[in-house]
Amino acid sequence: MTSKKASAGKASIRRGTNLPRMGDFNESVVLDAIRRHSAGLSRVELAQATGLSAQTVSNITRRLLDQGVARESGKQSTGSGKPRTLLRIAPGARYAVGVHLDPAVITYVLLDLLGTVVAQRSERTPRGGDTDQVVAGIAASVTALVAESGVDRERVLGLGIAAPGPIDAAAGLVVDPPELPGWGSVPLRDQLSEATGYPALLDKDVIAAVVAERWSGAATESRNFLFFYLGTGSGMGLVVDDTVLRGVSGNVGEVGGLGAACSTRVLVDEAIALGVLGGEFTPMDPGDAQRGLEQLAVLAERGDERAGSIIDRWGVRIGRGVCAAATLLDVDTIVFGGPIWHLLADRLLALIEPMVAQSPFVKPIHPTLVITTAVGENVAAVGAASLVLDRTLSAQPKSLLLG
Repeated sequence: MTSKKASAGKASIRRGTNLPRMGDFNESVVLDAIRRHSAGLSRVELAQATGLSAQTVSNITRRLLDQGVARESGKQSTGSGKPRTLLRIAPGARYAVGVHLDPAVITYVLLDLLGTVVAQRSERTPRGGDTDQVVAGIAASVTALVAESGVDRERVLGLGIAAPGPIDAAAGLVVDPPELPGWGSVPLRDQLSEATGYPALLDKDVIAAVVAERWSGAATESRNFLFFYLGTGSGMGLVVDDTVLRGVSGNVGEVGGLGAACSTRVLVDEAIALGVLGGEFTPMDPGDAQRGLEQLAVLAERGDERAGSIIDRWGVRIGRGVCAAATLLDVDTIVFGGPIWHLLADRLLALIEPMVAQSPFVKPIHPTLVITTAVGENVAAVGAASLVLDRTLSAQPKSLLLG
Protein backbone atom coordinates (compact mmCIF):
# COMPACT_ATOMS: atom_id res chain seq x y z
CA MET A 1 0.00 0.00 0.00
CA THR A 2 1.07 3.58 -0.31
CA SER A 3 1.10 6.32 2.25
CA LYS A 4 0.60 10.06 2.14
CA LYS A 5 3.63 12.00 3.30
CA ALA A 6 3.14 14.38 6.15
CA SER A 7 3.21 17.99 5.01
CA ALA A 8 6.62 19.60 5.57
CA GLY A 9 7.17 17.48 8.66
CA LYS A 10 4.78 19.66 10.71
CA ALA A 11 3.18 16.68 12.45
CA SER A 12 6.59 15.48 13.58
CA ILE A 13 7.63 18.66 15.39
CA ARG A 14 7.42 18.53 19.17
CA ARG A 15 5.80 21.35 21.09
CA GLY A 16 7.88 23.41 23.51
CA THR A 17 7.00 24.92 26.86
CA ASN A 18 7.32 28.54 27.91
CA LEU A 19 8.38 27.68 31.48
CA PRO A 20 11.78 29.34 32.02
CA ARG A 21 13.43 26.27 33.59
CA MET A 22 12.82 24.22 30.43
CA GLY A 23 15.41 26.06 28.34
CA ASP A 24 17.48 23.05 27.29
CA PHE A 25 14.40 21.14 26.15
CA ASN A 26 13.10 24.14 24.21
CA GLU A 27 16.46 24.63 22.51
CA SER A 28 16.32 21.02 21.33
CA VAL A 29 12.74 21.51 20.12
CA VAL A 30 13.77 24.52 18.02
CA LEU A 31 16.89 22.84 16.67
CA ASP A 32 14.92 19.73 15.76
CA ALA A 33 12.30 21.81 13.96
CA ILE A 34 14.99 23.56 11.90
CA ARG A 35 16.67 20.24 11.10
CA ARG A 36 13.44 18.70 9.80
CA HIS A 37 12.96 21.49 7.23
CA SER A 38 15.71 21.41 4.64
CA ALA A 39 14.43 24.62 3.03
CA GLY A 40 14.76 26.48 6.33
CA LEU A 41 12.33 28.11 8.75
CA SER A 42 11.90 31.71 9.83
CA ARG A 43 11.61 32.71 13.48
CA VAL A 44 7.92 33.39 13.01
CA GLU A 45 7.39 29.90 11.58
CA LEU A 46 9.41 28.40 14.41
CA ALA A 47 7.19 30.08 16.98
CA GLN A 48 4.08 28.82 15.20
CA ALA A 49 5.42 25.26 14.84
CA THR A 50 6.76 24.85 18.37
CA GLY A 51 4.19 26.83 20.35
CA LEU A 52 6.94 28.92 21.96
CA SER A 53 6.72 32.66 22.38
CA ALA A 54 8.43 34.91 19.83
CA GLN A 55 10.85 36.12 22.50
CA THR A 56 11.78 32.58 23.53
CA VAL A 57 12.40 31.61 19.91
CA SER A 58 14.49 34.74 19.36
CA ASN A 59 16.64 33.99 22.41
CA ILE A 60 17.13 30.35 21.42
CA THR A 61 17.99 31.08 17.78
CA ARG A 62 20.52 33.65 18.90
CA ARG A 63 22.24 30.99 21.01
CA LEU A 64 22.16 28.48 18.17
CA LEU A 65 23.72 31.02 15.81
CA ASP A 66 26.40 31.87 18.38
CA GLN A 67 27.17 28.16 18.81
CA GLY A 68 27.48 27.77 15.06
CA VAL A 69 25.01 24.89 14.79
CA ALA A 70 22.47 27.03 12.90
CA ARG A 71 22.98 29.67 10.23
CA GLU A 72 20.93 32.34 8.52
CA SER A 73 20.29 31.40 4.92
CA GLY A 74 18.39 33.69 2.58
CA LYS A 75 15.14 35.59 2.88
CA GLN A 76 11.52 34.59 2.53
CA SER A 77 9.04 37.07 1.14
CA THR A 78 5.61 36.97 2.73
CA GLY A 79 4.00 39.30 0.21
CA SER A 80 3.88 42.26 2.54
CA GLY A 81 6.18 43.67 5.15
CA LYS A 82 9.80 42.86 5.74
CA PRO A 83 11.09 39.55 4.29
CA ARG A 84 11.76 36.89 6.94
CA THR A 85 15.23 35.46 7.48
CA LEU A 86 15.42 31.69 7.13
CA LEU A 87 17.39 29.52 9.54
CA ARG A 88 19.04 26.23 8.59
CA ILE A 89 21.29 23.70 10.24
CA ALA A 90 25.04 24.17 9.72
CA PRO A 91 25.92 20.54 8.86
CA GLY A 92 29.63 20.78 9.56
CA ALA A 93 29.27 22.34 12.98
CA ARG A 94 29.27 18.98 14.75
CA TYR A 95 29.81 15.31 13.86
CA ALA A 96 29.21 11.86 15.33
CA VAL A 97 30.94 8.51 14.84
CA GLY A 98 28.99 5.27 14.49
CA VAL A 99 30.30 1.72 14.82
CA HIS A 100 28.29 -1.37 13.96
CA LEU A 101 29.72 -4.56 15.43
CA ASP A 102 28.18 -7.30 13.31
CA PRO A 103 29.38 -10.91 13.53
CA ALA A 104 30.37 -10.73 9.84
CA VAL A 105 31.72 -7.19 9.45
CA ILE A 106 32.51 -4.10 11.51
CA THR A 107 31.34 -0.88 9.85
CA TYR A 108 32.34 2.68 10.74
CA VAL A 109 30.73 5.96 9.65
CA LEU A 110 31.16 9.65 10.41
CA LEU A 111 27.97 11.75 10.15
CA ASP A 112 27.40 15.49 10.06
CA LEU A 113 24.45 17.18 11.78
CA LEU A 114 22.08 16.38 8.90
CA GLY A 115 22.92 12.69 9.07
CA THR A 116 25.02 12.74 5.90
CA VAL A 117 27.84 10.18 5.79
CA VAL A 118 31.09 12.11 5.29
CA ALA A 119 33.46 9.17 5.84
CA GLN A 120 33.15 5.39 6.18
CA ARG A 121 35.15 2.20 6.31
CA SER A 122 34.59 -1.48 7.06
CA GLU A 123 36.55 -4.61 7.95
CA ARG A 124 35.78 -8.26 8.48
CA THR A 125 35.02 -9.08 12.10
CA PRO A 126 37.98 -10.94 13.65
CA ARG A 127 37.27 -14.46 14.85
CA GLY A 128 38.29 -15.84 18.21
CA GLY A 129 37.65 -14.79 21.75
CA ASP A 130 40.27 -12.06 22.26
CA THR A 131 37.82 -9.23 22.74
CA ASP A 132 40.49 -6.87 24.12
CA GLN A 133 42.35 -7.11 20.83
CA VAL A 134 39.16 -6.55 18.82
CA VAL A 135 38.22 -3.53 20.92
CA ALA A 136 41.71 -2.06 20.46
CA GLY A 137 41.34 -2.53 16.71
CA ILE A 138 37.93 -0.83 16.69
CA ALA A 139 39.33 2.13 18.64
CA ALA A 140 42.23 2.46 16.20
CA SER A 141 39.83 2.38 13.24
CA VAL A 142 37.63 5.07 14.83
CA THR A 143 40.66 7.32 15.35
CA ALA A 144 41.83 6.71 11.79
CA LEU A 145 38.37 7.41 10.36
CA VAL A 146 38.21 10.84 11.98
CA ALA A 147 41.81 11.68 11.10
CA GLU A 148 41.41 10.67 7.44
CA SER A 149 38.18 12.68 7.13
CA GLY A 150 39.97 15.92 8.00
CA VAL A 151 37.31 16.73 10.59
CA ASP A 152 38.49 18.48 13.75
CA ARG A 153 38.04 15.88 16.51
CA GLU A 154 36.86 18.66 18.82
CA ARG A 155 33.74 18.88 16.64
CA VAL A 156 32.91 15.20 17.20
CA LEU A 157 30.10 14.92 19.74
CA GLY A 158 30.68 11.29 20.57
CA LEU A 159 30.70 7.66 19.53
CA GLY A 160 27.64 5.46 19.05
CA ILE A 161 27.92 1.67 19.05
CA ALA A 162 25.40 -0.77 17.59
CA ALA A 163 25.80 -4.40 18.61
CA PRO A 164 23.75 -7.58 18.27
CA GLY A 165 21.63 -8.45 21.28
CA PRO A 166 21.33 -9.22 23.99
CA ILE A 167 22.92 -6.18 25.57
CA ASP A 168 22.86 -4.60 29.01
CA ALA A 169 22.12 -1.03 27.96
CA ALA A 170 22.46 0.48 31.43
CA ALA A 171 25.88 -1.07 32.06
CA GLY A 172 27.07 -0.75 28.45
CA LEU A 173 27.69 -4.49 28.10
CA VAL A 174 27.53 -6.83 25.13
CA VAL A 175 26.07 -10.01 26.63
CA ASP A 176 27.03 -13.18 24.76
CA PRO A 177 25.47 -12.66 21.29
CA PRO A 178 24.77 -16.01 19.55
CA GLU A 179 27.15 -15.41 16.62
CA LEU A 180 29.97 -13.76 18.58
CA PRO A 181 31.67 -16.43 20.69
CA GLY A 182 33.72 -15.03 23.56
CA TRP A 183 31.67 -11.83 23.84
CA GLY A 184 30.11 -12.57 27.20
CA SER A 185 29.54 -9.45 29.36
CA VAL A 186 32.09 -7.31 27.51
CA PRO A 187 32.01 -3.63 28.69
CA LEU A 188 32.25 -2.41 25.11
CA ARG A 189 30.83 1.07 25.71
CA ASP A 190 33.27 2.03 28.46
CA GLN A 191 36.26 0.34 26.82
CA LEU A 192 35.75 2.23 23.56
CA SER A 193 35.08 5.50 25.34
CA GLU A 194 38.33 5.19 27.26
CA ALA A 195 40.33 4.09 24.21
CA THR A 196 39.03 6.80 21.85
CA GLY A 197 38.46 9.68 24.29
CA TYR A 198 34.89 10.13 23.07
CA PRO A 199 31.75 9.79 25.19
CA ALA A 200 30.04 6.62 23.99
CA LEU A 201 26.54 5.14 23.76
CA LEU A 202 25.63 1.48 23.21
CA ASP A 203 22.38 0.22 21.73
CA LYS A 204 21.09 -2.89 20.06
CA ASP A 205 21.61 -2.93 16.29
CA VAL A 206 17.90 -3.06 15.44
CA ILE A 207 17.25 -0.09 17.73
CA ALA A 208 20.11 1.85 16.15
CA ALA A 209 18.66 1.12 12.72
CA VAL A 210 15.25 2.51 13.64
CA VAL A 211 16.92 5.64 15.07
CA ALA A 212 18.72 6.13 11.73
CA GLU A 213 15.46 5.86 9.83
CA ARG A 214 13.80 8.33 12.21
CA TRP A 215 16.71 10.78 12.06
CA SER A 216 17.47 10.92 8.32
CA GLY A 217 15.87 7.99 6.53
CA ALA A 218 12.61 7.05 4.87
CA ALA A 219 10.47 7.47 7.99
CA THR A 220 11.41 10.99 9.08
CA GLU A 221 7.80 12.11 8.63
CA SER A 222 6.25 9.18 10.51
CA ARG A 223 5.61 9.15 14.24
CA ASN A 224 4.60 5.47 14.30
CA PHE A 225 6.58 2.94 12.30
CA LEU A 226 8.50 -0.30 12.53
CA PHE A 227 11.82 -1.27 11.00
CA PHE A 228 12.50 -4.90 10.12
CA TYR A 229 16.23 -5.55 10.20
CA LEU A 230 18.00 -8.27 8.23
CA GLY A 231 21.66 -8.91 8.92
CA THR A 232 23.47 -11.91 10.34
CA GLY A 233 20.26 -12.24 12.34
CA SER A 234 16.89 -10.50 12.20
CA GLY A 235 14.95 -8.18 14.48
CA MET A 236 12.52 -5.29 14.65
CA GLY A 237 12.91 -1.69 15.77
CA LEU A 238 9.81 0.19 16.90
CA VAL A 239 8.75 3.85 17.09
CA VAL A 240 5.47 4.78 18.79
CA ASP A 241 4.30 8.40 19.00
CA ASP A 242 7.76 9.56 17.85
CA THR A 243 9.46 7.66 20.68
CA VAL A 244 11.91 4.80 20.11
CA LEU A 245 10.91 1.79 22.21
CA ARG A 246 13.76 0.08 24.08
CA GLY A 247 12.15 -1.96 26.83
CA VAL A 248 13.33 -2.63 30.38
CA SER A 249 16.82 -3.82 29.42
CA GLY A 250 17.23 -2.22 25.98
CA ASN A 251 16.47 -5.47 24.15
CA VAL A 252 13.24 -4.67 22.30
CA GLY A 253 13.02 -6.26 18.87
CA GLU A 254 13.29 -10.04 19.20
CA VAL A 255 10.95 -11.49 16.58
CA GLY A 256 11.08 -15.20 17.43
CA GLY A 257 7.69 -14.97 19.11
CA LEU A 258 6.25 -13.69 15.83
CA GLY A 259 7.72 -16.60 13.87
CA ALA A 260 9.86 -14.18 11.84
CA ALA A 261 13.32 -14.89 13.28
CA CYS A 262 15.98 -16.26 10.97
CA SER A 263 19.66 -15.86 10.12
CA THR A 264 21.88 -16.05 7.08
CA ARG A 265 23.38 -19.26 8.46
CA VAL A 266 19.97 -20.96 8.73
CA LEU A 267 19.06 -20.06 5.15
CA VAL A 268 22.41 -21.23 3.79
CA ASP A 269 22.31 -24.46 5.82
CA GLU A 270 18.83 -25.18 4.43
CA ALA A 271 20.04 -24.51 0.88
CA ILE A 272 22.96 -26.92 1.35
CA ALA A 273 20.73 -29.59 2.90
CA LEU A 274 18.35 -29.38 -0.10
CA GLY A 275 21.22 -29.52 -2.60
CA VAL A 276 20.63 -25.97 -3.86
CA LEU A 277 24.11 -24.93 -2.74
CA GLY A 278 27.17 -27.13 -2.75
CA GLY A 279 29.19 -28.14 0.27
CA GLU A 280 31.80 -25.50 -0.56
CA PHE A 281 29.35 -22.93 0.82
CA THR A 282 29.24 -24.57 4.26
CA PRO A 283 29.58 -21.57 6.58
CA MET A 284 32.49 -21.60 9.01
CA ASP A 285 31.65 -18.12 10.29
CA PRO A 286 29.03 -15.38 9.63
CA GLY A 287 31.13 -13.95 6.79
CA ASP A 288 30.97 -17.28 4.98
CA ALA A 289 27.22 -17.44 5.57
CA GLN A 290 26.75 -14.11 3.83
CA ARG A 291 28.75 -15.37 0.85
CA GLY A 292 26.42 -18.36 0.64
CA LEU A 293 23.33 -16.16 0.85
CA GLU A 294 24.67 -14.00 -1.99
CA GLN A 295 24.90 -17.10 -4.16
CA LEU A 296 21.42 -18.23 -3.11
CA ALA A 297 20.03 -14.82 -4.12
CA VAL A 298 21.78 -15.04 -7.50
CA LEU A 299 20.28 -18.48 -8.16
CA ALA A 300 16.80 -17.25 -7.22
CA GLU A 301 17.15 -14.25 -9.52
CA ARG A 302 18.14 -16.59 -12.37
CA GLY A 303 14.92 -18.54 -11.91
CA ASP A 304 16.03 -21.45 -9.72
CA GLU A 305 12.69 -22.44 -8.15
CA ARG A 306 14.21 -24.25 -5.19
CA ALA A 307 16.38 -21.26 -4.30
CA GLY A 308 13.41 -18.94 -4.69
CA SER A 309 11.19 -21.10 -2.49
CA ILE A 310 13.73 -21.03 0.37
CA ILE A 311 13.72 -17.24 0.31
CA ASP A 312 9.95 -17.04 -0.17
CA ARG A 313 9.21 -19.26 2.82
CA TRP A 314 11.24 -16.91 5.01
CA GLY A 315 9.51 -13.93 3.39
CA VAL A 316 6.07 -15.31 4.30
CA ARG A 317 7.13 -15.68 7.94
CA ILE A 318 8.45 -12.13 7.95
CA GLY A 319 5.25 -10.86 6.31
CA ARG A 320 3.07 -12.51 8.93
CA GLY A 321 5.25 -11.10 11.69
CA VAL A 322 5.17 -7.52 10.45
CA CYS A 323 1.41 -7.70 9.84
CA ALA A 324 0.91 -8.75 13.45
CA ALA A 325 3.25 -6.04 14.77
CA ALA A 326 1.78 -3.36 12.51
CA THR A 327 -1.68 -4.15 13.86
CA LEU A 328 -0.57 -4.29 17.47
CA LEU A 329 1.20 -0.92 17.27
CA ASP A 330 -1.10 0.77 14.71
CA VAL A 331 1.82 2.01 12.58
CA ASP A 332 1.58 3.78 9.25
CA THR A 333 4.99 2.74 7.86
CA ILE A 334 6.97 -0.51 7.65
CA VAL A 335 10.62 -0.12 6.67
CA PHE A 336 12.99 -2.94 5.69
CA GLY A 337 16.77 -2.77 5.72
CA GLY A 338 20.04 -4.10 7.07
CA PRO A 339 23.30 -5.50 5.70
CA ILE A 340 21.68 -8.31 3.66
CA TRP A 341 18.38 -6.66 2.74
CA HIS A 342 19.69 -5.40 -0.62
CA LEU A 343 20.28 -9.02 -1.70
CA LEU A 344 16.61 -9.92 -1.23
CA ALA A 345 14.80 -6.58 -1.40
CA ASP A 346 12.97 -6.85 -4.72
CA ARG A 347 11.76 -10.39 -4.15
CA LEU A 348 10.70 -9.92 -0.52
CA LEU A 349 9.00 -6.54 -1.09
CA ALA A 350 6.96 -8.06 -3.94
CA LEU A 351 5.89 -10.81 -1.54
CA ILE A 352 5.33 -8.86 1.69
CA GLU A 353 3.68 -5.68 0.37
CA PRO A 354 0.53 -7.48 -0.84
CA MET A 355 0.46 -9.48 2.41
CA VAL A 356 0.18 -6.22 4.32
CA ALA A 357 -2.36 -4.83 1.84
CA GLN A 358 -4.57 -7.93 2.11
CA SER A 359 -4.07 -8.71 5.78
CA PRO A 360 -7.32 -9.08 7.74
CA PHE A 361 -5.41 -7.70 10.75
CA VAL A 362 -4.12 -4.46 9.19
CA LYS A 363 -7.37 -2.51 9.02
CA PRO A 364 -7.73 0.01 6.17
CA ILE A 365 -8.43 2.91 8.52
CA HIS A 366 -5.21 4.48 7.27
CA PRO A 367 -2.73 3.58 4.52
CA THR A 368 0.36 1.56 5.46
CA LEU A 369 3.53 2.27 3.53
CA VAL A 370 5.90 -0.68 2.96
CA ILE A 371 9.32 0.53 1.85
CA THR A 372 13.07 -0.06 1.71
CA THR A 373 15.37 1.96 3.92
CA ALA A 374 16.66 5.22 2.49
CA VAL A 375 19.85 4.95 4.54
CA GLY A 376 21.46 1.98 2.78
CA GLU A 377 22.97 -1.30 3.92
CA ASN A 378 25.06 0.46 6.62
CA VAL A 379 21.88 1.56 8.39
CA ALA A 380 22.97 0.15 11.78
CA ALA A 381 26.28 2.05 11.69
CA VAL A 382 24.49 5.22 10.60
CA GLY A 383 22.01 4.55 13.39
CA ALA A 384 24.81 4.22 15.91
CA ALA A 385 26.06 7.70 15.01
CA SER A 386 22.47 8.95 14.95
CA LEU A 387 22.13 7.80 18.56
CA VAL A 388 24.67 10.47 19.48
CA LEU A 389 22.99 13.15 17.37
CA ASP A 390 19.57 12.19 18.69
CA ARG A 391 20.65 12.14 22.34
CA THR A 392 22.52 15.43 22.02
CA LEU A 393 20.29 17.45 19.72
CA SER A 394 16.74 16.08 19.73
CA ALA A 395 14.03 17.00 22.21
CA GLN A 396 13.87 14.27 24.86
CA PRO A 397 10.51 14.38 26.70
CA LYS A 398 11.87 12.26 29.56
CA SER A 399 14.22 15.14 30.41
CA LEU A 400 11.13 16.99 31.64
CA LEU A 401 10.35 14.38 34.27
CA LEU A 402 11.01 15.50 37.81
CA GLY A 403 12.07 13.13 40.53
